[in-house]
Amino acid sequence: MFEVRVTDDFAAAHFLRDYHGKCENLHGHNYKVYVHVEGRTLDDGGMLLDFTVLKSALKQVLSKIDHTNLNDIKEFEQNPSAEKIAMYIYNQMLVHLKEKNIDLSQNSPSGTKISKVDVFETERNRARYKPE
Repeated sequence: MFEVRVTDDFAAAHFLRDYHGKCENLHGHNYKVYVHVEGRTLDDGGMLLDFTVLKSALKQVLSKIDHTNLNDIKEFEQNPSAEKIAMYIYNQMLVHLKEKNIDLSQNSPSGTKISKVDVFETERNRARYKPE
């Protein structure tokens, strides 16, 4: 099994509803994001997937949430936890890659897929989304 990973970051504000503590107040983070892709087959150039393709898709996804109040984004249902942000990035990556005729879903015919997305709110705090 081969695995590649790309990383990028974004800054955004949010608050957590239904949470009793300081995070229920509006605050911000400088998030770091890792997107992992795994598969068994390399292309003719010896690559699982071109880093440039992955980096471009991640940059497009993050540009939509960078410097925003995440609570204003419909998909988070007013509760943008790091876990929901990771799932959002996963789903949006699939959409952007599909527009380029690249299928990295769990049922991809090639077997190459996005295996997990990590979202760090701080260096010490990470949430991970792993599709089933």
